[in-house]
Amino acid sequence: MAVRTQDARRGRTRGRGTAGAVLAALLLAPACAAPRDTVPGATAQEIGATLDRRAAAVLEHDTDAYMAALDPRAATFRAAQRTELENLADVPLESWAYEVKDVTGEGADRVTAQVELRYRIKDFDRVPMSYARTVQLVRRDGARTWYVAADRAADGAPGQLWQQGDVEVVRGTHSLVLGVGRRTAELRRIAATADAAVPAVTGGWPEPWSERVVVLVPESVEDMAGLLASPVASYRDIAAVTTGEVGGGGRAPADRVIVNPQAYGMLGDFGQRVVLTHETTHVATRAYTSAATPVWLSEGFADRVAYSRESRTAAEIAPELAEAVRAGDLPARLPSDEDFGFGEDAAELSRAYEGAWLACEMIAREWGEEELTAFYKAVGSRSEREGAVERAMHTVLATTPQDFTARWREYLRARLG
Repeated sequence: MAVRTQDARRGRTRGRGTAGAVLAALLLAPACAAPRDTVPGATAQEIGATLDRRAAAVLEHDTDAYMAALDPRAATFRAAQRTELENLADVPLESWAYEVKDVTGEGADRVTAQVELRYRIKDFDRVPMSYARTVQLVRRDGARTWYVAADRAADGAPGQLWQQGDVEVVRGTHSLVLGVGRRTAELRRIAATADAAVPAVTGGWPEPWSERVVVLVPESVEDMAGLLASPVASYRDIAAVTTGEVGGGGRAPADRVIVNPQAYGMLGDFGQRVVLTHETTHVATRAYTSAATPVWLSEGFADRVAYSRESRTAAEIAPELAEAVRAGDLPARLPSDEDFGFGEDAAELSRAYEGAWLACEMIAREWGEEELTAFYKAVGSRSEREGAVERAMHTVLATTPQDFTARWREYLRARLG
């Protein structure tokens, strides 16, 4: 029995990162909160020195040095931090650093620091992954030394995999799979599928990229949501997502593919191949994906690469849209960004992805493979959405949005009707 395409397609992401969620959290912070004293620069430097020692201890796996930077009176926190460091033991870290963004005082011997944690995984990250943290520090018994008393994700920021349990590491030819609470055999199968996805993506995306992918496999969908700082309900039927900031201008931020083990595990081989190839395409194209890139283009392109080596008909790949077209319900417009919301109706979400895939298919078939890539890059070269698609359609495809939409509707009718 063939896997229904919509089930295989639920590994989706806009690839926009979590910056919007963080900003929203800041804007919603209580306006009536009592102001706190700004900490002098000398104190901020002392706090930075404490965090530098802590970072060096992480890289050296030096438990004694790591524990020495923690509040000696915070027994519960110290125990949790020792476990967290042990959970990190097998992760091949290239770098680990903290940057102090802001420090506010809560008395002479207690401060709260807004900190950015940056780390890189050896052989996989060209640039660091960045996470906002809120760190509380104290001084004890009149000493000048600051100790870390608490460390948590900043409001709206995601948690980390090693905070969820002991991280098992499986290294593939092109992939690194980090798992918590999953069987080793399962992680190895995911690594093998990711390894196969990388050359498939290279064949569909001619621009140079790292040809490496890091996959995180948490124990549950609840843990997945924690890594995304998002509601659990948004991801129950989603097999995988790709996280990371948009790039643009050839700049490639670090990315992670995060797997929902329950939804991913329900897919057959075909569905799992499609999901991981789709997500790996997001990693490869990130340097040319900017705020100007509409979701239909980024998702449609990723689907086109994912399905390019699969022997399925258009109707098999796009069953929801095929049913609508045959019923005379031809979409009037290209899918909007909002149509790709994970909280949307499952059938509507499938139709959005299917329509996006067929839009990119149409460009490749009627204008050419090179033109599809050139169009993607031209849109992503802009920093803002307004006018970006229109200009790229004019310069690369010699068409207009109105003409393109009309041709796409006819293409849907021809392929699915």
